[in-house]
Formats: sequence, C-alpha cells, structure tokens
Amino acid sequence: MPSLRNISPVALVGLLWLAGCRQDMQDQPRFKPLARSDFYPDQRASRPLVAGTVARGDLRDDTYFYTGKVGDTPGDVMPFPVTQPVLERGRERFNIYCAPCHSRLGDGNGMIPSRGFARKPPSYHIERLRKAPLGYFFDVMTNGFGAMPDYSAQIPPKDRWTIVAYIRALQLSQNASAKDVPQGQAIPSAPAKFRGVPGGAVLPEPVAPTVEGEKGDEPR
Repeated sequence: MPSLRNISPVALVGLLWLAGCRQDMQDQPRFKPLARSDFYPDQRASRPLVAGTVARGDLRDDTYFYTGKVGDTPGDVMPFPVTQPVLERGRERFNIYCAPCHSRLGDGNGMIPSRGFARKPPSYHIERLRKAPLGYFFDVMTNGFGAMPDYSAQIPPKDRWTIVAYIRALQLSQNASAKDVPQGQAIPSAPAKFRGVPGGAVLPEPVAPTVEGEKGDEPR
C-alpha cells in the first residue's frame, strides 16, 4: 500500500475535495410549496409576501384602468383615445371571446345559446345596456356576472377596454339614424332601391350617372 509520502500534493488535495463532496447535493434541504415546516412558528413553508411588495409589471397605480370604476361607481369614459386600431383590436378580441355567446352582432344569439345553453345573454341593444356606462362592461368582463364567468385571466385589461369600445360601436351600428351623421357629411352608401313585385323577381333600380360619366366612361 503506497504511503502518503508517495502521493503528490495535487492528488492529496483532490482526495480531500472528493471526500467533502456528497452525492445527495440534489437533495439539499429546501421547502416544498404549501408543505409543513417546523422552522416557522405558523408551520407554513410558503411565506406570505412582504408588505408593500409589487410584482414586476403589476403596479396598477391607475385604479380606473384596472377596475373601470370611480370609487364604487362604473365610469363612462375610456382611459385612452379610441382610434381605428383600437376598434379593430376590440373587434378581433370580441369575435374570439364574446361572439360565441353574444353573437357578432351583440344580439345574444351566439352559437352557444343557439345550441341549447339555458341562459341566453341579453342583447347589447336593449335600452338598459345602451345606457350602461362603459365601466359596467369592463367590470362584467373582469368579475363576471350571473352565468357569465370572469375573463380577467384570458383578456388583459387593455384588451378589455378595446372590447368595450367595440361594444359601443356595435350599439351605434344597430341603432344609428341619419341624424347621427355630422352635418355636411354624406352617408357613405344610400340604401338600394328595387323594382318589381315584392316576393317575386326584383331588380335594382339603375343609378343615375354622376358628373364623372356613366359606368365605364372616363371621368370628365
């Protein structure tokens, strides 16, 4: 058996290092979530957050943006300007999360109630919801209402507000009249006129030529 004199200092240091290395380092002492621990007086391994702790990106200093309420009352203003991209985003999110029950028109005749769901949602076009403040719709999406669950986990706050803006656009689209068009602004398309016997074959009335000439002519 070789004596320690024949072992190089480097090898000796290596032996001492290996002796101090345990094979169960992966099993080092730790707490499992929600497990019992005798280390703390309340025996809870999962500790409560330190008072005043705020998660990154979750400060929520704008109370109205995250609740839709001023105090305990739903507000009736948007927390940011309503632009075309905002409405387009709201329509996209509405068609994904809301239309299955409320339908794309917002009349409550979506696919789910049409297939037999017991609680049909109300139409957005009834008088009560047409007069409801914007914050009401945000609050319902955040906390749920009746048979409708909350969608706070699926839809972030800003997208909930874009949906609110689109719901208002839907309500206006189904209840607007000519007097709602600003003075001096032409209605984009006049309703089509038809000739013939109602219930039979009908043809659209020809449109009078404009100053640019008839269809197919070069503008004058």
